[in-house]
Amino acid sequence: MLGKRVRIGLTQKKILLFLQAGLALGLSHSPKQQAWILNQMPRELEKINRQTLNRAIYSLYHSHLIEEKEHKDGSCTFFLSHEGKEKVLRFNIEEIKIKKSSKWDKKWRIVMFDIPEKQKRLREAIRFHLKDMGLVEFQKSVFISPYPCENELEFVLEYYNARRYIRFILADKIDNSLHFEKKFNLT
Repeated sequence: MLGKRVRIGLTQKKILLFLQAGLALGLSHSPKQQAWILNQMPRELEKINRQTLNRAIYSLYHSHLIEEKEHKDGSCTFFLSHEGKEKVLRFNIEEIKIKKSSKWDKKWRIVMFDIPEKQKRLREAIRFHLKDMGLVEFQKSVFISPYPCENELEFVLEYYNARRYIRFILADKIDNSLHFEKKFNLT
């Protein structure tokens, strides 16, 4: 199994992130940061069906991304294997960035969202991650990038369960292209 590419589903990604969160919690010395980590975990766990969770854990175990330690009392502890830690780092939401292409394909990737006011925290989180990934604000709820970013955007949408609020457009031309070409150092 080692060296083989393993396809990881959303539930499996969440499990790996939960295991990583446990490690982060143990290493964190800030009560505020610990509270934030603990606050995020139950919400995501509630979204996972129990049967789906069991299948995902089984799959991760057989993919060598997690390891199991059995205790004398019959309980088990799961933890990230070395390969699992590497996988988590690859799709860690905090580290996700858009890779700059060496040659621009002259297309604009436009991301638009319309998130209700009652979900202001979600809207702010999406806005933060789009900026952090490298997109530039075109308007208040519209971001733009000259680089392919579908995979990164897909991960953010799945992570926040926000697909219904976000639209993606691939455009050949925008009226103020020169302004954005300068922002992205394309000229």
